[in-house]
Amino acid sequence: MRTPANAELFAARVAKGWFSQESAAKGVSLAGRQALRDPSYEVSVRTYRRWESANPGWPRPDQATAIRAAFGRGPEQLGFHTAGGGPVDIPAEPAVIIPPVKRRTALAGAAVIGLPWLNSSALSRTGFSDLRIGEEEIAVLQATAADLDAIDQRFGGDRLWRSAKMHLGYIHYVIDHGIYAEETGQKLHTVAGQLTTSLGWFCYDADQQADARMYFSEALNAAVLTGDDPLATRTLSNMSRQCIDLGKPREAVRFARTAEQYATKWGAPPRVSALLAIRAAQGYARAGDEVNAGLSIKRAWRAYDHGTTGRDPEWTGFLNEAELVCLEGMARADLGQHRRAVRLLDRSAALQDIEHSRNRGMCLARLARAALSDRDYDRTADAALESLRLIEGGQSSTRTRRQLAVVRDTLAGHKTSTPLRETFDLLTHHIA
Repeated sequence: MRTPANAELFAARVAKGWFSQESAAKGVSLAGRQALRDPSYEVSVRTYRRWESANPGWPRPDQATAIRAAFGRGPEQLGFHTAGGGPVDIPAEPAVIIPPVKRRTALAGAAVIGLPWLNSSALSRTGFSDLRIGEEEIAVLQATAADLDAIDQRFGGDRLWRSAKMHLGYIHYVIDHGIYAEETGQKLHTVAGQLTTSLGWFCYDADQQADARMYFSEALNAAVLTGDDPLATRTLSNMSRQCIDLGKPREAVRFARTAEQYATKWGAPPRVSALLAIRAAQGYARAGDEVNAGLSIKRAWRAYDHGTTGRDPEWTGFLNEAELVCLEGMARADLGQHRRAVRLLDRSAALQDIEHSRNRGMCLARLARAALSDRDYDRTADAALESLRLIEGGQSSTRTRRQLAVVRDTLAGHKTSTPLRETFDLLTHHIA
């Protein structure tokens, strides 16, 4: 037995000049406030004292962020036990996380999205000191996460990320305080990881890029620590797509190729390979690399033509023919092949079903841009107005709005025809 028991953390705080646990708690609290952007965040002395005990459990996600910010090293390097070597209720390590969820806030968010075991009768039977989680509760958590993804596909992420954030907060609360078997705990971590990368995507679609990267980083870190290769694959694919919009095409290619390495580890089915290949193609296209973009597009279609399998993960369900055609069209537009892009994007918009209306709205906005570059002004007006109608019908994707804003700004110098003038005026009125 070492004195103090957690010698790694003790040495780290002494190196920081924190010679008491009280000063260390204050230092970690300050670092946490800055990293989590929460001025009220605090780590108690009692909590810090527990961290220097013989068997410190894995810290909560917000605490892990504060520790990393304070010491420049993660819990895995400071004497904490990872998920594989500690109690059942140890959560997976994130790189960064949402601000700490207070009990009342977490429960209110859970009630909003309708978790059935949190109704009044369930609470009166169990209370939070006896929060038992079994297969039924896991099924509802999984179904709720799937519902959020489906809503995103139809309406976009702008009005969705808050609910997802609350739901994730509740899952972490359950991980920390629930009573469940080891197998159930593994399922909880899986749901949390999948929802974290979904939340990153919702933030990305809402153009909250810093938050999106934060959640993607958290999900990827959790995937690596728990050996969840499918989660790593999905998250890296999401990060690749985001990098295109951030103007980082080389990073987009790197993420897509790294995702392919993870996909190989779990023998991913062809539909996953198709998604990763088209992600790489978009990165190459944005970088102006026509040769590698073309080769990657061909790889994507070859994999897609193998069809679906019973092993396809749910997160590849959006990649129907219409979407793959759209993604190729976007890549062609980035390569300056505007006429070809117009044909592809026009075809995609005609193919897409109502369940993927958000993707159709984005496709139409990109079609308007490509048609404008190709001087096809009638098609520009038609596509922009159809995309705008979807927004007025309840779609809430800031990404789509920003694409339409580009069309509007470009139209400012092309108002020579009546359709273009009318389109400019409508976009000016409806797009901020």
